[in-house]
Amino acid sequence: MVAGEAPGVTRHRRDMIDLTRPLARLRLDGASARPLGPPGIGADTARLRDLAALALAAEQVGGASRCLELSVAHAGTRTQFGRPIGSFQAVKHACADVLRAIEPVRSAVRYAAHAVAAAPAELPLLASLVKAHADEAYFDAACATIQIHGGLGYSWEHEAHPHYKRAATDRSLFGGTAEHRARPADLAGL
Repeated sequence: MVAGEAPGVTRHRRDMIDLTRPLARLRLDGASARPLGPPGIGADTARLRDLAALALAAEQVGGASRCLELSVAHAGTRTQFGRPIGSFQAVKHACADVLRAIEPVRSAVRYAAHAVAAAPAELPLLASLVKAHADEAYFDAACATIQIHGGLGYSWEHEAHPHYKRAATDRSLFGGTAEHRARPADLAGL
């Protein structure tokens, strides 16, 4: 663990579109540190990164689910041409597409979380698969939510806007979508 403003520690704030998740790059140059856990816990940084990707994928499923809830609620109350916009086929299809994208990812995240203890050798593959799919599901859900909400969804005051920013930022955390899509082939030696 590195103490706040310790000698040898340089912190560079990263400008992100999601202001609710501040990020920084730390440079350690001769900084004193002490382990956070038992000896050797930090040696397996790939496993820690896989666990972080899995945790982020779980958060993304929750965010995508919230986007769907917002969309369905709005579609049921917003009227256009004298009827709820949820009665229009395009809006129904948009909500159905979001649900169709979320549910397989939700199941995959649950399986991967179970595999952490039950089948740890599968974690690298599963973490990449769920992260890549969760990236897309959350981003697509956030975009659909903005579309369904129309001008209201573009406003900074509406909950749809922070979901879009979070989904866009999450796509690059702990490895980007393309990197995670390519990783299964790398793990198989192809």
